[in-house]
Amino acid sequence: MKLKSYTITQGRDRAPARAMLKAIGFTDEDLAKPIIGVANTWIETMPCNYNLRDLAVQVKEGIRAAGGTPMEFNTIAISDGVTMGTEGMKTSLVSREVIADSIELVARGHMFDGIVALVACDKTIPGAAMALLRLNVPGVILYGGSILPGRHHGRDITIQDVFEAVGANAAGRMSDQELLEIENHACPGAGACGGQFTANTMATVLELIGLSPMGTAAVPQVDARNAEVSFRCGQIVMDAVRRNRKPREIATRKAFENAIAGVAATGGSYFPHDLPASMTFDTSVLFRSITSMSWIECASEPSR
Repeated sequence: MKLKSYTITQGRDRAPARAMLKAIGFTDEDLAKPIIGVANTWIETMPCNYNLRDLAVQVKEGIRAAGGTPMEFNTIAISDGVTMGTEGMKTSLVSREVIADSIELVARGHMFDGIVALVACDKTIPGAAMALLRLNVPGVILYGGSILPGRHHGRDITIQDVFEAVGANAAGRMSDQELLEIENHACPGAGACGGQFTANTMATVLELIGLSPMGTAAVPQVDARNAEVSFRCGQIVMDAVRRNRKPREIATRKAFENAIAGVAATGGSYFPHDLPASMTFDTSVLFRSITSMSWIECASEPSR
């Protein structure tokens, strides 16, 4: 199998490149294998992506076990939830383009044979999907998972309850102390916001489209099962590389129709419209036609 990465790693003229890679521990044997870029959106500005570095370790183990060589790299993320109501909120949608551009740039520059993108917060998920569809190299998107519910007065609560508590406090229906208690207990650990907001909506979308393996997005971020899920994603991307299974072969018009119906049925909140020019259908037209025939099956709060 002739690999794209061989342009970087093989041949007499590539000795300087190999010398630099050997400086950080890669061997000739490593560099003869498929090189898989592991795009990590870990960041310490929110709980959504907080455990992704740990999950990346398992992804890389899965890649190695399946005969590949992982190379991890980073990109950025902006939290809608943290920045909401401030000037910082204006940066969120822009970040989607930066994420997509940066993943595409690194993958093109280093000529990876495949990509695993680890995502969690709102714009990292569509950003990674846009990058994979532009690159059209074998790839998998791993959603880090939702946050677990908090507990307050014997009931489950989420970040949505904090927003509602702010309103109740402003209206004089809740004390400052009660608001503080809800604030302190709503988010008990790492994971994306526990409602069917953008992150969980997009995680649903990517499973239905086929860019994420089915059943992976439902595992909460702090759940021990995520180690196995992450390892398996590393194996799946290697299978995709060997079969030369590319994202645009998976993300067909039918797949988008299925995903749009899923968003409508779960009361989802977001869907990307920016697709490569070679994908010759308009998701906005599909969205209007399918949602007009759909109904909400449930009010979904993944944390509860």
